[in-house]
Amino acid sequence: MIIKNNLVYAVIPARSGSKAIKNKNIVDINGHPLIAHSIVVALKSKMIERVIVSTDSKLYANIAIKYGAEVPFLRPSNLSTDNSTDLDFFEHLIQSLIDKEEILPEFFVHLRPTTPLREVDKLDEAVSLFKNKNLYSSLRSCHRMEESSYKNFEIKKNTLVSTFSLDKNLDKFNSPRQNFPITYRCNGYIDIVRTKNIVNKNLLHGDKVFPFVTQNVHEVDNDDDLLYLRYLYSSNKFYKKIFNKNFSQNVKR
Repeated sequence: MIIKNNLVYAVIPARSGSKAIKNKNIVDINGHPLIAHSIVVALKSKMIERVIVSTDSKLYANIAIKYGAEVPFLRPSNLSTDNSTDLDFFEHLIQSLIDKEEILPEFFVHLRPTTPLREVDKLDEAVSLFKNKNLYSSLRSCHRMEESSYKNFEIKKNTLVSTFSLDKNLDKFNSPRQNFPITYRCNGYIDIVRTKNIVNKNLLHGDKVFPFVTQNVHEVDNDDDLLYLRYLYSSNKFYKKIFNKNFSQNVKR
């Protein structure tokens, strides 16, 4: 096994079997399946050498290949359940690459298909930035939350309590939001992981994660999210241009 320095592969996980939205990863968005939007942006990147889709579905694989991605193997069904983790599919991906090719990239760019609104320049910026962050174990994109997490609550024994302190005195949390720490939400725009950490430590992100701050990101989890995503595509000329004429001519019909 050889880990080649500065080599970057993109990985797009797309298991079948989603429940909230049937076949969510291939649902139509602006005339193209959801997964295709992540594939096309990754293919346009100047920093990414290969775009690989990890899926358990032959149908999904054929669609991914049609849009220019590689699907060198299918993911086993036992690694494609609701309880499967990102580390599970990464370990399968890496072992499969070792068995077939013996060469691994130094970095994997992890692109979730359920976060399709991306800009190529932002992906390249993140990769370029992280290549110079040797002290960091990984990169994760995030955006600032409108309301600080310190103002969130849990229900314990039918009583609202502070998520962080389990304090029952909620009057303490009525202060203006400016009085609480700013918190961020990881959003799936882009994650970058180091292959050596997965291989040597069984860790995906590690304990020193670089925050790559983006604009607010829309994720697709349910039908309402899907409707809003379609609205965003229909109202934004930039995203309509992702599938330009030249690219569309290269898609295998």
